[in-house]
Amino acid sequence: MARRSTKTPPPDDFEEKILDVDVVDEMQGSYLEYAYSVIYSRALPDARDGMKPVHRRIVYQMNEMDLRPERGYVKCARVVGEVMGKLHPHGDSSIYDALVRLAQPFSMRVPLVDGHGNFGSLGNDDRPAAMRYTECKMDAAASLMTESIEENTVDFISNYDGQEQEPLVLPAAYPNLLVNGASGIAVGMATNMAPHNLGEVIAAARHLIRHPGADLDTLMKFVPGPDLPTGGRIVGLSGIRDAYETGRGTFKIRSTVAVENVTARRKGLVVTELPFAVGPEKVITKIKELVGSKKLQGIADVKDLTDRAHGLRLVIEIKNGFVPEAVLEQLYKLTAMEESFGINNVALVDGQPLTLGLKELLEVYLDHRFDVVRRRSEFRRSKKQDRLHLVEGLLVALVDIDEVIRIIRSSENSAQAKERLIERFSLSEVQTQYILDTPLRRLTKFDRIELDAERDKLNGEIDELTGILDSDTELRKLVSAELAAVAKKFGDDRRTVLLESAGAPVSAAPLQVADDPCRVLLSSTGLLARTANGDPFTEGEDTKRTKHDVIVSSVPATARGEIGVVTSGGRLLRLNVVDLPQLPDSAAAPNLSGGAPVAEFLPSLEADETVVCLMTLDESSPGLAIGTEQGIVKRVVPDYPSHKEELEVITLKDGDRIVGAAELRTGEEDLIFITDDAQLLRFQASIVRPQGRAAGGMSGMKLATGAKVISFTAVDPAVDAVVFTVAGSRGTLDDSVQTTAKLTPFDQYPRKGRATGGVRCQRFLKGEDCLSLAWAGPAPARAAQKNGTPAELPEMDPRRDGSGVSLPKTVASTAGPI
Repeated sequence: MARRSTKTPPPDDFEEKILDVDVVDEMQGSYLEYAYSVIYSRALPDARDGMKPVHRRIVYQMNEMDLRPERGYVKCARVVGEVMGKLHPHGDSSIYDALVRLAQPFSMRVPLVDGHGNFGSLGNDDRPAAMRYTECKMDAAASLMTESIEENTVDFISNYDGQEQEPLVLPAAYPNLLVNGASGIAVGMATNMAPHNLGEVIAAARHLIRHPGADLDTLMKFVPGPDLPTGGRIVGLSGIRDAYETGRGTFKIRSTVAVENVTARRKGLVVTELPFAVGPEKVITKIKELVGSKKLQGIADVKDLTDRAHGLRLVIEIKNGFVPEAVLEQLYKLTAMEESFGINNVALVDGQPLTLGLKELLEVYLDHRFDVVRRRSEFRRSKKQDRLHLVEGLLVALVDIDEVIRIIRSSENSAQAKERLIERFSLSEVQTQYILDTPLRRLTKFDRIELDAERDKLNGEIDELTGILDSDTELRKLVSAELAAVAKKFGDDRRTVLLESAGAPVSAAPLQVADDPCRVLLSSTGLLARTANGDPFTEGEDTKRTKHDVIVSSVPATARGEIGVVTSGGRLLRLNVVDLPQLPDSAAAPNLSGGAPVAEFLPSLEADETVVCLMTLDESSPGLAIGTEQGIVKRVVPDYPSHKEELEVITLKDGDRIVGAAELRTGEEDLIFITDDAQLLRFQASIVRPQGRAAGGMSGMKLATGAKVISFTAVDPAVDAVVFTVAGSRGTLDDSVQTTAKLTPFDQYPRKGRATGGVRCQRFLKGEDCLSLAWAGPAPARAAQKNGTPAELPEMDPRRDGSGVSLPKTVASTAGPI
């Protein structure tokens, strides 16, 4: 079934009229109207108050709503509704976005809105909460923008529907355009203006007031460059001068970064300030993308530790072996940690978009401010003259108050009374009406004294305002003084650092740490570190000992090489040297206070497993010598496959463990076992046949029943060596109880055969039945307590089996020179 048409047919006398319009003309006209609307009503700020229409309407409407700084907060939705309904005929989202920006301290150098709630985060990583949740009121600086607006200081026009009035421009008590900057894209043009320091801009404006002919170089002494809300570092000032001279220029903004020790093992780049409008999330995402695509090397992890207490804190952890400064240079090139800012100072001047330099911007603002203060002075003088006119009329009436009362009482009505008073006292209609409206209680003698004082005060104020209006000098002084008061109240320190250049080209430095010679050290307290060079420490007789200076193992290496770590569990673990913290170059003596615990580098260590020595993994060496608690000795064939991170160097019997190990240098060293029952066995390493890594070794020392080995070392017989032993009691073997110790020349102990019982190395005194500590090695020996504090050794005792002497401090470890 066909549908019936609902269209109303045209009347019989309807005459169709068709106009032929050139499409080019129509498109041109429509486009120009659109462009005009965008340029003048949306995208470009006015050079006088530095505001676009939407910002101006928000600030003005909040002032009309009496949302003063001292008042309470209201919902942002209420402000947006008032602005949209009365002044801004556009969507609420555009109004709320503009309001949010006015409240963001990282977007505005001097925020105009005091926001309460989530107003977003730096770089728009976190979107603001909806306007129904957030609250706002005017900031103190916004009050300066609307100050004296009710005193006829600016022109008003009708709003979009003609029912309300809105200001063409705000009075603006400070140069808002320069202070807070602006950005916008119009049709065929755009603006991008950087924020500046309020105090610096006002100082330049005041200088220009005093010296209208000042040149740009002079003004730049006051305003050397932008001062961004987020701080940062501006690198290269030539582009800034171009912008201040021509209105166009480019400069680079770098993050503020410091190199710090973020962990005990690694350095990191700590970012505390990012370029303007760049958020940490953008930087983190880009870094992860570059690391994933292998375009950026040397970064181990990125953490955002930003909080309210400390502000922005982005930690970029650098892998060991990479130079932090070189990695930072790569970050500047590849990420938003360095950004370019293109200044394009386009603003509306007398309704026309113009590109302005620094001096022109200041001149336009000052001309506006002169006009505002002049109109304000005229308004105030007019108000005071009107009041003076009334006061003078009332004083005339008070001179002959009885006659005034008689005339009023004898008049038929108020109109007749007014006419008779005007005729009798030569008053104006306004004065006469004021007299008639004044209550009789105001006509006392005391009130006359007050009126005389008020008249004199009004005359003085009128003369002062007249002096401002009649003298351009006085007008300039007043504007300058008001600007100075604003700077004193709202000025703060500069946040952005200005640098002529980036300094030395870090990019010329190698990205990775050079494979320079070094030494890896292990302290008696279990700290690991590497030196800055491969030379052994040289110590003089007067070298002062420090904590953690007893080095129990030391091997030569290179910064990017590997070393081996032999554990008490019979394992050989590989360790990257570059992972270890480096000791300062200025270290005059071995001191591992700046080292890090072994467990940080070897997470696979068992709870009861300890490190017994370090080795070089040199397969051309005579091999590794190992001694166990049950008296087993082994020389390991130097075979260390590079593809294995963990190797077994001995198959241990149940209950056995390695007590000592040493990498042999010549193969002619002597191996020394010392047991807890004070027996010492010395024999040549050459009589021990090398075995594969899986072998279990051979008998090294014959042990008495219940005895065990507590020390195993290798000593070059060509060097001066000593034997150190500490005696104690099995029932009191702890760190706080110690009886006697003995230091004996190594050559007092003869060589014996392998698998024999050795000779006595210390005679026990009463109450002693075992050795708690023993060591044999090159002289001079040094000792330390358990916490690494230095301890003194006894005098040398030439007796091989003599008894020990008491020590003032408990000795927990002993070692020889490096």
